[in-house]
Amino acid sequence: MAIRALDRANPMPLWAQLESELRRRLQNGEFDEGFFPTDLVLTEEYEVSRHTVREAIRHLNKTGLLKRERGRGTVVNRSEFEQSLGTLYSLFQSVEAAGTEQTSEVLQLEVVTDAAAALHLELPEDTKLILLARLRLAGSEPLAVDRAWLPESVAGGLLDADWSHTALYNELASIGAPVPNQGWERLTPLVPTPADRAKLGLKRAEAAFYLERLGSRDGVPIEWRTTIIRGDRYRFVTEWSAGSRSELRPSAT
Repeated sequence: MAIRALDRANPMPLWAQLESELRRRLQNGEFDEGFFPTDLVLTEEYEVSRHTVREAIRHLNKTGLLKRERGRGTVVNRSEFEQSLGTLYSLFQSVEAAGTEQTSEVLQLEVVTDAAAALHLELPEDTKLILLARLRLAGSEPLAVDRAWLPESVAGGLLDADWSHTALYNELASIGAPVPNQGWERLTPLVPTPADRAKLGLKRAEAAFYLERLGSRDGVPIEWRTTIIRGDRYRFVTEWSAGSRSELRPSAT
């Protein structure tokens, strides 16, 4: 792949130009095998100082595209998608925002009763619920097994939706149903069941993220969801600043 020369007449700093150029090469898949040039190779290819290279690499490390590993130097971070914690988000939108098409294969779509899900939704155990279970794909590769339960009285219209390329919240809006605007999530490491592991293409004993979400509309629970996400393709990020507060809380026993 052709290497673009840096423009020394450009007011943009050389390190920023180099960061942009390396980002372009990463996005074009030039380093898909995990190999990434050493600092010395980059100084020779772009005719810049070691300091310029290190500054560009530092920023790419900061954004998560690259990482430093002892004994290997700089390598490509294979976690492909990231999502901020503490926000109401859509897996569909976070994947597509990274430039990758997100599609789904429906595993189950039917009216059920589920005592555990009903309990989370603050409903009687025998309440009829819509269960939507999907295998979520990013660029045709398995990313997550997603299961969502919603009251049939609210989400019955979802039974007729085409789930191949859409988001749950978009479909709720399209049928005039309430869309969550608040809630909570819990993130836990998990070794999936053999069935889910096979769907995700994970090896035996490989761990994944297990995400539980209760979505509410103005305080009324309308969505209970569990999602098993491949840890090698997705990462969660949080930001903090002086004066703000985040908490690590022990799980209830």
